[in-house]
Amino acid sequence: MSDQEPDTVSAQEAPEFAAAQFVRWFRDVAPYVHAFRGKTFVIAFGGELVQAGALNALIQDLSLLSALGVRMILVHGSRPQVNEQLRLKGFTQQFDRGMAPTDPAALECAKEAAGEIRLDIEAAFSQGLPNTPMSHSHIRVISGNFVTARPTGVVDGVDYQHTGQVRKIDVDALKFAIERGSIVLLSPLGFSPTGDAFNLAMEDLATSVAVALRAEKLIFLSSSPGVLSPDGSVDTELARVDADALLQQGDLDEDTAFYLRHASLSVKRGVARAHLVPYALDGSVLLEIFTHDGVGTMVVEDTLDDLRPATLDDVGAILSLIEPLEADGTLVPRPRSVIEREVEHFTVLEHDGVIYGCAALHPYAEEHMAEMACLIVHPEWQGTGEGEILLRHMESRARAMGARRLFVLTTRTSHWFIKRGFVQGGIADLPRGKQNNYNRSRNSLIFIKKL
Repeated sequence: MSDQEPDTVSAQEAPEFAAAQFVRWFRDVAPYVHAFRGKTFVIAFGGELVQAGALNALIQDLSLLSALGVRMILVHGSRPQVNEQLRLKGFTQQFDRGMAPTDPAALECAKEAAGEIRLDIEAAFSQGLPNTPMSHSHIRVISGNFVTARPTGVVDGVDYQHTGQVRKIDVDALKFAIERGSIVLLSPLGFSPTGDAFNLAMEDLATSVAVALRAEKLIFLSSSPGVLSPDGSVDTELARVDADALLQQGDLDEDTAFYLRHASLSVKRGVARAHLVPYALDGSVLLEIFTHDGVGTMVVEDTLDDLRPATLDDVGAILSLIEPLEADGTLVPRPRSVIEREVEHFTVLEHDGVIYGCAALHPYAEEHMAEMACLIVHPEWQGTGEGEILLRHMESRARAMGARRLFVLTTRTSHWFIKRGFVQGGIADLPRGKQNNYNRSRNSLIFIKKL
């Protein structure tokens, strides 16, 4: 196994023919294809993406997702196009992020801009030229009155006129359409039962739709690269509570903060994953969905609230989790003194004062590897994803330590690890220090995962 990581390059700059690399990539994406077939994605983008000339490439990638069985709702914005219409007609009003009044003239501009973008999107999905990604594609794009709106009304003495809020999403109609292979396209307009039209914020509409459908993913495409870590790299995964903390600090740039706020809200209300993805990177949606770390920032529910580093006070609880598995031979016996000495390597799952899971992580810095040991969830808590939570957390910790590979030794749970991306290795694949301590009498199987 090589420690060298290939650089991510634009699809336009990739080698024209690299057979082994193509096969490896194709195999690597297979688990994601299986996982997302039949799932609902809400993909939202502002008029800035259209203005930047990135629409055609995006549509080609979305066409591929549709062919792979992903059910999609597209929500487009039109803010810069509305502003351009207003400017051309001699009006001084300009829309920015945030809520602003929409007078009758601005509403007409919003209708015109939305209609123009909708037609551009439908035309892009209709193309089928040979030797292009759209060749042989037959995609139905459906638009309609799926969104019932209500007026924002008067707020702090300001009459917002035709600016509206989402009142109701026609979930049954949306499901009927996407379950039959159509892509639903929603413009940032809604209609009231009285027949009035209202100007909606694309971000609010996308969030409302994703929540109503309990979508697997809400993906915002924006000019932001995502949330950046202190070292300038993209923070690829954030627990919702951490996203909220960053928003509270107020240090994020306006674009990132705006989309992160909606991503956090959607996850809080039941969306499985929300993503901030840069549209400037060619193929960014595919890279975000089909690669392990993605290229943007993913927000997940704060299921990690119950995770914390272990302390000496937790040793007794850790031993109570370990002892049954030591007794049946699943784990190597560990005296209390060993647990006390290594307690800083442990993470525990705790709920209402009860520790119901644990795992330990041992770094091997020289080889850029880490060992995960004692991954245990109490039997009463098994089957609800806690093992996945622990594994994901330990993978994140290992990456933060600089590890490029994570390994485990197991005698009875090999299938669980194989299903989660580990591949079987041999003693020679272990760090030298672990090779010297490997207990050959137990004949534990070795599984390794590339991080």
